[in-house]
Amino acid sequence: MRRTGRIGQSWVGAAALLVSLFALLPLGFVVWIAWQTGWETVVALVFRPRVGELLVNTGLLVLCTVPLCAVLALALAWLTERSDLPGARTWSWLAVAPLAVPAFVHSYAWITVAPSLHGLFGGMLVSLIAYFPFMYLPLSAALRRLDPSMEDAASSLGLSPWAVFFRVVLPQLRLALCGGALLVGLHLLAEYGLYVMIRFDTFTTAIVDQFQSTYNGPAANMLAGVLVVCCFVLLGLESGVRGSERYARVGTGAARMPQRAQLGRYTFIAWMLPFVTTVLALGVPLFTLTRWLIAGGAAVWRLDVIGAALGQTLVLAVAGGLLTTLVSVPMAWLSIRAPGKLQRVLEACNYMVGSLPGVVVALALVTITVRVALPLYQTVVTILLAYMLMFLPRALVSLRAGIAQAPVELEYAARSLGRSPAQALWSVTMRLAAPGAAAGMALVSLGITNELTATLLLAPTGTQTLATAFWAFSSEIDYAAAAPYALTMVLLSMPLTWLLYVQSKRTAGR
Repeated sequence: MRRTGRIGQSWVGAAALLVSLFALLPLGFVVWIAWQTGWETVVALVFRPRVGELLVNTGLLVLCTVPLCAVLALALAWLTERSDLPGARTWSWLAVAPLAVPAFVHSYAWITVAPSLHGLFGGMLVSLIAYFPFMYLPLSAALRRLDPSMEDAASSLGLSPWAVFFRVVLPQLRLALCGGALLVGLHLLAEYGLYVMIRFDTFTTAIVDQFQSTYNGPAANMLAGVLVVCCFVLLGLESGVRGSERYARVGTGAARMPQRAQLGRYTFIAWMLPFVTTVLALGVPLFTLTRWLIAGGAAVWRLDVIGAALGQTLVLAVAGGLLTTLVSVPMAWLSIRAPGKLQRVLEACNYMVGSLPGVVVALALVTITVRVALPLYQTVVTILLAYMLMFLPRALVSLRAGIAQAPVELEYAARSLGRSPAQALWSVTMRLAAPGAAAGMALVSLGITNELTATLLLAPTGTQTLATAFWAFSSEIDYAAAAPYALTMVLLSMPLTWLLYVQSKRTAGR
């Protein structure tokens, strides 16, 4: 059976091409708006003091928060994976659990406990406790996979434990550090609710404010263009720092587990780091939610309203997860069955849109629907398309893994028995890849559950999700009424957090 080699001759290739071109819409929107606005207006809107202020705020936030996240995540990863810290397995799970709390709920909790918390310091503190798990996950997984024989060899040559860590262990963690830093940096650029609550201006908060005050004016679009440039700068820095060194070795490496370091008299001091981190990242939100739920009493549990918000959230999450997973199938299939230069370019388009802030995606779809397809403006179709663009990489990663585990020979056998390529793909390959597809759909659906910015800009009139309902009450300083919605979001996010934790363990065979 001839293997598919030329993308343009396959219906799968055509579908993947259409999805990839659609994924380029946000970037094309920024370029088109700049062209339509005119060079003089663009220069006037971009090169002004307000943009400089936002650039300084956003730059300082990223430059200060990312290294702090790296240090905290690396310390926790080493303690839980390479030391004899008491309760290391429990602390490992608790280091991932803050991901179940949306970033804007972290901010809501902290301004309740410390109302004076605002500005750069407040942004750094809340961002640190909200986003460090994104670096902890890859670092802990990388530490579990390292070959301990290299460290033993370095020790036998007379290097101290600190020298072994900095000269042998740390260089092997470069990929995990760079990947986690990129993920945290992109989240810092895209976050809206967290920084609005603590009154810290970033590009994303300014874009939303401009949009709400001038309704899709050129100022908001030009700020979106600067934000896109910031995203590409982060991608370029990560690529340059990551380098092209080889991190794999020939052979299976040592089968034994690395020997855990003895903390000895430093056990209590080391134990304090995960304890304090857990108190700040989980204790404060839980304390705040409990406090407001008690203060609000039974009156805040308006089950009909909460139930309606929960129902609309689940409908959008399931529909968005199903749509995103379905449109990801052609690209995921090509990346495994027909890899090539064109395939890599198309796949890069899908991953690129996932790095853009939700506000940029939302502004692109607002402009397109208002000027080209007005009947689609503020409809369910538009918001589902936004979710598809934003969370496409999540579905692609899971689907690729699932399709890679489905033998291509079974697909060839089905086609030799008279099945069409489409029938063979859906009846054979996708059945075997169903666990990966289900995991991808779950990741997308739970991401949609906690999405705020795009939902605020695109949701149809009358639509209220858990995130937007929480935001409406918290914006009115009615924190007691917002608490049930925050608690419901946390409970819905717990399965995703557990899935990430279990998956990170499986990568190292644990």
